[in-house]
Amino acid sequence: MPVGNVSVRPETPDISSLAPPSVPEDAAAALTARLERLSTSGKHVRARIIMGSATFFDAFNALSIAFVLPVLVPLWHIAAPQIGLMIAASYVGQLVGAIVFSWMAERYGRIPIAATATAIFAVMSLVCAAAWSFNVLLVCRFIQGIGVGGEMPVAAVYISELSKARGRGRFFLLYEMIFPVGLMVTGQVAAVLVPLLGWQTMFLIGGLPGLLVAFLLLRLPESPRWLISKGRFAEAEVVVAQLEGASRKPGTVMAAEPPAATPVPKRVPAPPGSRGKWSELLSSAYRGRTLIVWMLWASAFLIANSLNNWMPTLYTTVYHLGMPQALRTASMTNVAQVVLLLLCAMVIDRTGRKHWMMGAFGLGSVLLGVLAFGGAQHVSWVIILSTLSYGLIGSINAVVYLYTPEIYPTRMRAIGTGVATSWLRVASAIGPWLIGVMLGAGGVKSVFLMFAGVAVLGLVASTRMIETRNLRLEDIAR
Repeated sequence: MPVGNVSVRPETPDISSLAPPSVPEDAAAALTARLERLSTSGKHVRARIIMGSATFFDAFNALSIAFVLPVLVPLWHIAAPQIGLMIAASYVGQLVGAIVFSWMAERYGRIPIAATATAIFAVMSLVCAAAWSFNVLLVCRFIQGIGVGGEMPVAAVYISELSKARGRGRFFLLYEMIFPVGLMVTGQVAAVLVPLLGWQTMFLIGGLPGLLVAFLLLRLPESPRWLISKGRFAEAEVVVAQLEGASRKPGTVMAAEPPAATPVPKRVPAPPGSRGKWSELLSSAYRGRTLIVWMLWASAFLIANSLNNWMPTLYTTVYHLGMPQALRTASMTNVAQVVLLLLCAMVIDRTGRKHWMMGAFGLGSVLLGVLAFGGAQHVSWVIILSTLSYGLIGSINAVVYLYTPEIYPTRMRAIGTGVATSWLRVASAIGPWLIGVMLGAGGVKSVFLMFAGVAVLGLVASTRMIETRNLRLEDIAR
């Protein structure tokens, strides 16, 4: 054994192998194990409902512009390129919000940042209702997009970290269903209230309840996994003890930790006390996971959000449907998404993330290809096939929100998810603009051909995913 002034090299194997486990490592492992043994309790459900309420109004505010534009186009004499610009403005703001708020969530916690993002998009929704011109609404939608983009990745990380390995897919997707429900409700509300009360109604509905939800978010417990990662074990102990107490109420049973049903991916070592960095996303350890998930986000949301935002306008301008009929028809895409996502939630922990994504991308590309090669000539075929294809791709949107937080460790989970969702924003900003250009150049068939091609790219990316079902977050990534 070295003595005196003789230095010991840090990599000496005898020292690291014989040293007893540190107290922080023991405390972290013990708290994590207790989280994994919890049964779903009222506190879990309450957190899912409140965070889901924020996500509901996130969806409502994100989509509201699609049902406002058919009114504003003739009112403000908006040209086709301006339509794409208005839709894209929100997504550019969402790109900024996703990156900034995910960085803040790693440092200041999931709950305060989710509440701040929710408050921003709620306040700006009320400001949008007072807009009097295209340029004013454009600026307001950009700022509102910052809050919209910041809430979703932080909320997804929080729900994922609150879940245990067994059944995490179902628990998470039942939360994530609230987003397409929000989209569906947006369409149904718009179909009734916009013709009756005017376009401002959509922004008022999107803003006032959002302020209440922001307050309720602040009353939720912080993510115990985030507290553990920061070494705040006393605070994590309080949260875990509260969840345990709720799980032991009459009618609930503490669940034993089951064996893993899926091969554990190769662990990525991390130095003790390391902090997640942006550069680590493209390090040799995580580069493969990161590039694949970026492709999944970009391809799925380019299709889904472009369809969602453009279909009401396509029905009125290309297929000459009346306004009420166009709004009701377009809203059916979100009904299809909810139905398919409910099915997905029931089976995702059996099929796994990878196989669901491959099947949905594959079938979606076929349906969109049919529209590209003749189906777009008849509005009835457009309604049926675009609704079904959106439902399939929309289910992917939910699964990729489940999958992305799973493949990164706690120290960089929000950063990894936030940056991944930024590809959603890039694709969603480019997609509507691209549709406007392609409609003028090649007609509606070229639009569906582009969508089919993008779905094939998503299918290829999904074949390279790692499977994460029924694995502890700590076993998937370190």
